[in-house]
Amino acid sequence: MIIKNKLDKAFGPVGTAAGIVLIVAGLITIFTSLLGLILIVLGAFVGFTSTNTVIDFELKRIKFSNNLFGIFSFGKWIPIDPLMKIGIQESEVTWRTYSRGNRALDVEDHDFRIVLFDAEDQEIFQIKKMKSQEAAEVEVNSLCSKLELKMI
Repeated sequence: MIIKNKLDKAFGPVGTAAGIVLIVAGLITIFTSLLGLILIVLGAFVGFTSTNTVIDFELKRIKFSNNLFGIFSFGKWIPIDPLMKIGIQESEVTWRTYSRGNRALDVEDHDFRIVLFDAEDQEIFQIKKMKSQEAAEVEVNSLCSKLELKMI
Protein backbone atom coordinates (compact mmCIF):
# COMPACT_ATOMS: atom_id res chain seq x y z
CA MET A 1 0.00 0.00 0.00
CA ILE A 2 1.39 3.41 -1.00
CA ILE A 3 0.35 6.68 0.66
CA LYS A 4 1.15 10.18 -0.65
CA ASN A 5 1.30 13.09 1.82
CA LYS A 6 1.26 16.63 0.46
CA LEU A 7 3.48 19.00 2.44
CA ASP A 8 4.02 22.53 1.10
CA LYS A 9 3.96 24.72 -1.97
CA ALA A 10 7.51 25.69 -2.96
CA PHE A 11 6.77 29.41 -3.30
CA GLY A 12 4.18 29.69 -0.54
CA PRO A 13 0.58 30.87 -0.76
CA VAL A 14 1.48 34.22 -2.32
CA GLY A 15 3.61 32.53 -4.99
CA THR A 16 0.75 30.15 -5.78
CA ALA A 17 -1.65 33.06 -6.25
CA ALA A 18 0.89 34.90 -8.39
CA GLY A 19 1.39 31.80 -10.52
CA ILE A 20 -2.32 31.51 -11.19
CA VAL A 21 -2.45 35.21 -12.15
CA LEU A 22 0.44 34.62 -14.56
CA ILE A 23 -1.38 31.67 -16.13
CA VAL A 24 -4.54 33.75 -16.63
CA ALA A 25 -2.51 36.63 -18.09
CA GLY A 26 -0.73 34.18 -20.39
CA LEU A 27 -4.03 32.72 -21.58
CA ILE A 28 -5.29 36.21 -22.41
CA THR A 29 -2.12 37.30 -24.26
CA ILE A 30 -1.36 34.04 -26.07
CA PHE A 31 -3.68 35.04 -28.90
CA THR A 32 -1.66 38.18 -29.66
CA SER A 33 1.90 37.23 -28.71
CA LEU A 34 4.10 34.25 -27.95
CA LEU A 35 4.95 35.98 -24.66
CA GLY A 36 1.71 34.42 -23.39
CA LEU A 37 3.24 30.95 -23.69
CA ILE A 38 6.20 32.02 -21.54
CA LEU A 39 3.79 33.47 -18.95
CA ILE A 40 1.81 30.22 -18.86
CA VAL A 41 4.93 28.07 -18.33
CA LEU A 42 6.35 30.42 -15.69
CA GLY A 43 2.97 30.64 -13.92
CA ALA A 44 2.58 26.84 -13.92
CA PHE A 45 6.05 26.44 -12.42
CA VAL A 46 5.53 29.02 -9.67
CA GLY A 47 1.91 28.11 -8.99
CA PHE A 48 2.02 24.34 -8.93
CA THR A 49 5.52 23.30 -7.76
CA SER A 50 5.20 21.55 -4.40
CA THR A 51 6.74 18.98 -2.06
CA ASN A 52 5.34 15.70 -0.80
CA THR A 53 6.30 12.35 0.69
CA VAL A 54 5.43 8.89 -0.52
CA ILE A 55 5.38 5.95 1.89
CA ASP A 56 5.47 2.36 0.60
CA PHE A 57 4.43 0.13 3.50
CA GLU A 58 4.91 -3.17 1.66
CA LEU A 59 8.54 -2.56 0.65
CA LYS A 60 9.27 -0.48 3.82
CA ARG A 61 10.63 2.58 2.06
CA ILE A 62 9.89 6.30 1.98
CA LYS A 63 10.56 9.10 -0.51
CA PHE A 64 10.63 12.90 -0.14
CA SER A 65 9.97 14.45 -3.53
CA ASN A 66 9.73 17.80 -5.24
CA ASN A 67 6.98 18.00 -7.82
CA LEU A 68 7.91 20.42 -10.60
CA PHE A 69 4.83 21.91 -12.27
CA GLY A 70 2.84 19.68 -9.91
CA ILE A 71 3.45 16.73 -12.25
CA PHE A 72 7.10 15.69 -12.48
CA SER A 73 8.21 14.05 -9.24
CA PHE A 74 11.90 14.02 -8.28
CA GLY A 75 13.13 12.24 -5.18
CA LYS A 76 15.07 9.27 -3.86
CA TRP A 77 13.64 6.23 -2.10
CA ILE A 78 15.11 5.60 1.35
CA PRO A 79 14.75 2.14 2.92
CA ILE A 80 13.27 2.14 6.42
CA ASP A 81 15.84 1.01 8.97
CA PRO A 82 14.50 -0.55 12.21
CA LEU A 83 16.67 1.91 14.20
CA MET A 84 14.88 4.93 12.73
CA LYS A 85 12.32 6.82 14.82
CA ILE A 86 9.28 8.98 14.21
CA GLY A 87 8.43 12.11 16.17
CA ILE A 88 6.33 15.28 16.17
CA GLN A 89 7.60 18.84 15.71
CA GLU A 90 5.59 22.01 15.99
CA SER A 91 5.97 24.20 12.90
CA GLU A 92 5.37 27.93 12.64
CA VAL A 93 6.16 29.20 9.15
CA THR A 94 5.66 32.80 8.08
CA TRP A 95 5.59 33.63 4.38
CA ARG A 96 6.47 37.29 3.77
CA THR A 97 6.14 39.25 0.55
CA TYR A 98 6.43 42.93 -0.22
CA SER A 99 4.21 45.05 -2.45
CA ARG A 100 5.50 47.75 -4.78
CA GLY A 101 4.68 50.29 -2.08
CA ASN A 102 7.11 48.43 0.23
CA ARG A 103 4.35 47.12 2.49
CA ALA A 104 4.84 43.68 3.97
CA LEU A 105 2.22 40.95 3.72
CA ASP A 106 2.76 38.15 6.24
CA VAL A 107 0.92 34.84 5.94
CA GLU A 108 1.40 32.62 9.00
CA ASP A 109 1.02 28.85 8.94
CA HIS A 110 0.92 26.91 12.22
CA ASP A 111 0.79 23.12 12.17
CA PHE A 112 2.42 19.97 13.51
CA ARG A 113 4.84 17.93 11.40
CA ILE A 114 5.51 14.22 11.66
CA VAL A 115 9.26 13.80 11.20
CA LEU A 116 11.49 10.82 10.42
CA PHE A 117 14.70 10.60 12.48
CA ASP A 118 17.75 8.39 12.02
CA ALA A 119 19.39 6.20 14.69
CA GLU A 120 21.30 9.19 16.14
CA ASP A 121 18.09 11.28 16.45
CA GLN A 122 19.05 13.52 13.52
CA GLU A 123 16.12 14.72 11.42
CA ILE A 124 15.99 13.12 7.97
CA PHE A 125 12.87 14.83 6.61
CA GLN A 126 9.25 15.63 7.36
CA ILE A 127 6.68 12.97 6.54
CA LYS A 128 3.29 14.57 7.04
CA LYS A 129 1.67 17.73 8.37
CA MET A 130 -1.35 17.82 10.66
CA LYS A 131 -3.48 20.68 12.00
CA SER A 132 -3.63 19.54 15.63
CA GLN A 133 -1.26 17.80 18.02
CA GLU A 134 -3.85 15.16 18.92
CA ALA A 135 -4.29 14.18 15.27
CA ALA A 136 -0.50 14.08 14.86
CA GLU A 137 -0.13 11.76 17.86
CA VAL A 138 -2.74 9.37 16.47
CA GLU A 139 -1.03 9.38 13.07
CA VAL A 140 2.43 8.81 14.62
CA ASN A 141 1.13 5.79 16.52
CA SER A 142 -0.40 4.44 13.31
CA LEU A 143 2.81 4.97 11.29
CA CYS A 144 4.96 3.46 14.05
CA SER A 145 2.87 0.28 14.09
CA LYS A 146 2.76 -0.01 10.27
CA LEU A 147 6.47 0.65 9.77
CA GLU A 148 7.55 -1.09 13.02
CA LEU A 149 9.47 1.94 14.29
CA LYS A 150 9.88 3.59 17.69
CA MET A 151 8.38 6.94 18.63
CA ILE A 152 10.39 9.84 20.06
